[in-house]
Formats: sequence, structure tokens, C-alpha cells
Amino acid sequence: MLVTRPELVFVSPRFLFPADTGGAIRTTEILRNMQGGKFRIRLLSPVPTGDEHRYAPDLRKIADDWQCWPAARAAQLRWRRYPLLASRLPLTIASDRSKVGMKVVAAALARKPQVVVFDFLHSAVLAPKPLEVPSVLFTHNVEAEIVERHMEQATGFAEKNVWRSQLAKMRRFEGSALQRFKRAIAVSERDAARFKNDYGAERVDVIPTGVNLDYFNYVPCQPNGRIVFTGSMDWLANIDAIRWFRGDIWPRIKSAHMDATMTVIGRSPPTDLQATSIPGWTITGRVEDIRPHVHGAAAYVIPLRIGGGTRIKAFEAMAMGVPVVSTTIGMEGLDVEPGRHYLQADREREFAQAVSSLLTTPELGRTLAEQARRHIEQRYSNATVARAFEKICERVMQ
Repeated sequence: MLVTRPELVFVSPRFLFPADTGGAIRTTEILRNMQGGKFRIRLLSPVPTGDEHRYAPDLRKIADDWQCWPAARAAQLRWRRYPLLASRLPLTIASDRSKVGMKVVAAALARKPQVVVFDFLHSAVLAPKPLEVPSVLFTHNVEAEIVERHMEQATGFAEKNVWRSQLAKMRRFEGSALQRFKRAIAVSERDAARFKNDYGAERVDVIPTGVNLDYFNYVPCQPNGRIVFTGSMDWLANIDAIRWFRGDIWPRIKSAHMDATMTVIGRSPPTDLQATSIPGWTITGRVEDIRPHVHGAAAYVIPLRIGGGTRIKAFEAMAMGVPVVSTTIGMEGLDVEPGRHYLQADREREFAQAVSSLLTTPELGRTLAEQARRHIEQRYSNATVARAFEKICERVMQ
């Protein structure tokens, strides 16, 4: 007798491929590990022209079927941003609003799937009112916290006021969205606590951050003076991190280690970083595979001062055997111990000293890397995370 699996509709505000951002990596890995399980997965998302056919083999690995609508082009998004500043919605949320997308989502939910998942807070702007299907909001960050940290780092009066306005809008939207869904999923206990304390959200489950341990294989670090960073370089938090590292931390490292090199790996770096010629620095832009650029490095840095959720890049680096130096924000929400699994530093001098200690004492780096890899192997495989996600969806359906 043929048994039909219950349908899970998964709504993404962005096309998931290439999966070269932390959010896209987390989502695609969860869906890939859920394939063939409890649910039949139907993916809904915008798509850039031509990419639906180009990435069809990848889509088949994460969904049983999919439906897409045309994504706005980058030039269109740039021109739309200025009028959207006057919107009641936060700018980043308003940018993902699509009348066509809303129609596609509404039509899919009219078929009464057993459960629907909206990926990222941004996708809530596509949800019909009221939501008449058992629903889940998958949050990758506390979005208001990210906006608040941008406001704190802003220097000019006008810039700070713009961020302050965006913060009020984001808090209003985030709080309202959390009340609309039957359950929310957070990526750390810390984020879940923020949702409860800031918005009174009680219906929040937590999944851990996972990593593909087969793909990000372990290679021992080497005493070669190589320092690396990976991350989408069109994300403001990463841009701020690398500008801070370049201006305030790198000179201290270079003065003590003349042979040290720095490699920044990530798509769409801003022109000021690309144009700046610094001895020992390489800005790669997007690469097909980060592993050859990271494997064997002496240190991996996460100099984040702004951010939310959890940083998948931290676990990827640890899985690959590279010792990590990070700010407190860079490791938020991750169950790792400073001094045992990575080195923690929040000020310029401390950060430079921590990196220098790895360049000077390779044994320290190898010890940290080995302990971090063992820790991740024991707790944070992607298959484990996907099973936890699937069980939450199953409870919501029931």
C-alpha cells in the first residue's frame, strides 16, 4: 500500500544557491539531511534568471519539488532601497517583499499542506494573514540585535539616527512575527532567551548549529604564518570586521611577524577593500571551494563586532583543523570554551596578541584545533541537527 508522506512547504526569501552564506549553508544542510524522511518537501523561493535550471541538480538534493518566482535584480534592489526607508517595515524586510512571491505562497498554502516553514524572519513578509496552516518561523538571528549593534557602531549623527529608526521598525516587526507562528525555531539558547525577554515569545524551540564533517575534513595546521577569514563580504557585519582587523589589528601582528599573510575569502568585497594594496593581503572574492584556502592555515580569525545568531564559519574552521581567534560576539550561542577550543579577544591589542601566540607557538594551535574538532564530532553533525528540526515540524503538524 502506497503511503503518502505529509507535505512540508518551505518558504525562503532568497534563492539558496550557491550556498555561500551562513544562512544558506545552514538551511540547505538541514533540508539535504531531511530528504527522504518524514516529509515531502516543497520549496518556494525567488530565483535569479537562469539559476533554476543551472542549479536544478542541487535543488533536487534538498526538495522533492519547488516553485520559484523571478528575483529582483541587484540594480532594482539598489534603486528600491531609498523609497523603502519611508516604509513602516525595516529596510531589509521591505526589500524582500514581493507581490508575486506572496501570490505563490498563498496558492501553495491554499492546498493545505500539513506544515509550512518560513525561513529567516524576512520570509514572514510573504506570509498571508491569517496563517491557517500549522506554521514554523525558522530564525537564524535576533534581527533587532544586529540592527542595534550597527547603531552602536555608527559614528555620524545622521547615520546613527537612520539605524535608530530601523531598530524601532525591526523590533515592531520581529515581535509581531513571533506571535503569528505556531512555533519558532532559534539557533541558540541565547537567541531563544532574547525572544522571550524582549517579546514575550514562549513558543520557541532550539536547534544546535551543525557542520558537514565529511566535507570539512580535518587537516593539521601548519607553522606558515597564514591567517584566514571566510564570510560573505557584502554583509555589513563582515565588512566592519575586516575593516577593523585591517586598520587596528593587522599592523600590530605585522610588526611582530613580517612573514605573516592574510587571506579574506568571500563574495562581493567592497571596493575600498579590493582597491587597498596591503603587503601580505589577498582578497579572493567568491571561490567555489573554501577548503583549499583554509586547510593548513596557522590561524582563522573572526573579528566580529556586529552580528546575531551563530556563526557557522567558526565550526567549519574548527572542523578543518585551523585554530580560531574570535571576539565574544563571533562565538555567541556556540557551546565552545575559550582557552580550550579557541582563543577569545575583544580589544585590538588582545586580538593581535592571541593571533601572534598561534604564529609563535604552533603547538598551542594544534592543541586547540584537535580539541575543537573532537568537540564538534561528538555533538554537532548536520544529520543530528536535521533530525531535531524534523521532530519540531512533526510536533507542530500534530
